[in-house]
Amino acid sequence: MNLPMSAPNSLQHVTPATLAPPGGHYSHAVVAAGLVFVSGQLPITADGSKLNAASFDDQARQVLANVEAALTASGSSVGQLVQVRVYVTDIANWPAFNTIYAQWAGASRPARAVVPVPALHHDFMIEVEAVGLLKAGL
Repeated sequence: MNLPMSAPNSLQHVTPATLAPPGGHYSHAVVAAGLVFVSGQLPITADGSKLNAASFDDQARQVLANVEAALTASGSSVGQLVQVRVYVTDIANWPAFNTIYAQWAGASRPARAVVPVPALHHDFMIEVEAVGLLKAGL
């Protein structure tokens, strides 16, 4: 879905068909002022399956796929990322995440924070939110 460049004071709420519907009162992404704000993504597949029993690596890959789907549907991409926040329930998973993230992000090196938290919804091990630029010409 290609969205037109948003006007400076407009908001566009994006709920991609490639993601499960939001589980609460929010949009997967919001486009405003030339930026895409991706809500915290959890390891949930497009059909709504919660991967809370999956390995950390599988959860991380699903979350990053969800972030990428929200970016793409909003008119952005991984290469347009500005900032990424990662919440993990066990900081011991940081090295595994960093490896998976580096493969996913490729040459993109946005600002990033990895924050250990005591718990996440549905006993997930990871949540990721992001901010990206809209692609030029959209």
